[in-house]
This record gives sequence, structure tokens and C-alpha cells, in this order.
Amino acid sequence: MAMKKTDLEKNKALKLMQSTKGAGPDRFGKGSAPAEMDRRERRKLDQAQGLVPFACKLNADLVAQLKSRAENHPGGLTGLLTELIESGLARDAS
Repeated sequence: MAMKKTDLEKNKALKLMQSTKGAGPDRFGKGSAPAEMDRRERRKLDQAQGLVPFACKLNADLVAQLKSRAENHPGGLTGLLTELIESGLARDAS
């Protein structure tokens, strides 16, 4: 079934409005921030380092403790978790 000409024009107008809504001047210092990597670039770098995403569910109190300790850890949350898991596994193996 073909769309009516008016429906096509409405869709064009909607797309135009959505594209112009996001466009505009950078405000509040957004333009001065360093450019962030897009997901594809980040994924390629992670894969090159041998990193694999690993999701699990943890108690909210434990997550809060991990986040507070990760603030002072040089490797951030990932570094802290790697360190804790490696030390726990090493302790289990001995």
C-alpha cells in the first residue's frame, strides 16, 4: 500500500525537525571537552588488549563499596575488580 503524499511530507518534516533539534551551538563548554571514542573504536581497543565484557549481578551494597574503593584505584573499577579477582583466585589455588 502506497503512502499518501501528505503522509510522506509529514515524515520528511518530522525527520527535519529531529535533525535540527540536536544541531546547534555547543554550550556550557561541550565543545572544549576532548572528543570521546565511539563504541566501535572503544571495542577494537578493548579487543586488542584482550578485554572481554563480563556482566554479572551483585548486591547493591557491594557495588557501592566497589565504586567507593575504585575512586582511589589507579585502574578505576575495572582495575580494582581485576586485582581483587586475581588475588582471590590465587588464594583459592594455593
